[in-house]
Amino acid sequence: MTASSQARNTASRAADSKPLEYLARGGFVAYGVIHLIFAWIALQLAFGSGSGGNNDQSGAFQELAQQPLGKTLVIITIVGMIGLAIWQALEAAIGESGEQNKTALAERFISGCRTVMYLYFAFLGIKVLSGANASSGDSSQQGASTLMDNSGGRFLVGFIGVVVVGVGIGLAIYGFKKKFEKHLNTQQMDAKVRKTVERLGRAGYMAKGIAYAIAGVLVVVAAVNYDPEKARGLDSALKTVATAPYGPWMLGLIALGIAAFGVYCFFQARYRKV
Repeated sequence: MTASSQARNTASRAADSKPLEYLARGGFVAYGVIHLIFAWIALQLAFGSGSGGNNDQSGAFQELAQQPLGKTLVIITIVGMIGLAIWQALEAAIGESGEQNKTALAERFISGCRTVMYLYFAFLGIKVLSGANASSGDSSQQGASTLMDNSGGRFLVGFIGVVVVGVGIGLAIYGFKKKFEKHLNTQQMDAKVRKTVERLGRAGYMAKGIAYAIAGVLVVVAAVNYDPEKARGLDSALKTVATAPYGPWMLGLIALGIAAFGVYCFFQARYRKV
C-alpha cells in the first residue's frame, strides 16, 4: 500500500468516527444560531433600530457573548465550528464517495473552502472571547487599504471582489436549483418535512448569495474608486441595501432569508449526510 493510499484510508476511518459525526451535527446547530442572530442584526438595521455595531457574523458572535452564559455559548460555538472544519477537511481529503471524477473533485475543492470558512468563524469566536477587535468589516477594510497602497493592489482587490460576486451568484443558483438536497438524507423525511426543508434551503442560500454578491460589487467599486471603506464585506453590503430606495424592505427580505438558512441548519443537524 502506498503512503497516499494509507493516508486516504486513515482519513476515511476518521471520517467514519461517530464522535466526529456528533460534533459535526452539533456544529450545524451552532452555525444555525449564528445565522439567526445575524438575521436579527440585519432586521434591526433594516428598520433603523440597529446598534451601529458590526452587521455581519462577527457582530453575531459579539451579540451572543452578551447573552446570559454568553462566553460559554461562544465556546460551544467555537467547538462546533472546529468540528465542522475537521469534518470538511476530511471530505476535502477523501471525498464523499471516494470517486475521482470532475464532479467529485469539485466537491472536494468546495469542502476545502468550507473548511477555511468554518475555521474563520472559530477564529472570530476566539477573538470575541479574548476581547480583541473581532470586526470582520474592519479587517476587510484594513486589508483592502493595505493592498491598494501597493503596486497592482487595486487590481487584486478588484479581482477578489469579482470572485466574491461569483461566490454569491453560485450560492443563489445552488439554492434555486435545490442542489443542497443531494447532501441530505431526504429518504428519512416525510413529505411535509421535505417540503419545509426545500423552502428553507432555497430561501436561505439565495438570500446569502444576494448578500455576498452585493458585498463583492462593493469591493470592486472600492478598487475602482480607491475607497477602502466600501470594502467592508457583508457589513457594508447590508448598510448599502438599507439606504437604497425601498432598501429597508429589501434588507428585511434578505434578513428573513438568512433566518431561513439558520433554521435550515437545524434540519441539517438531523438529516445531513455526515
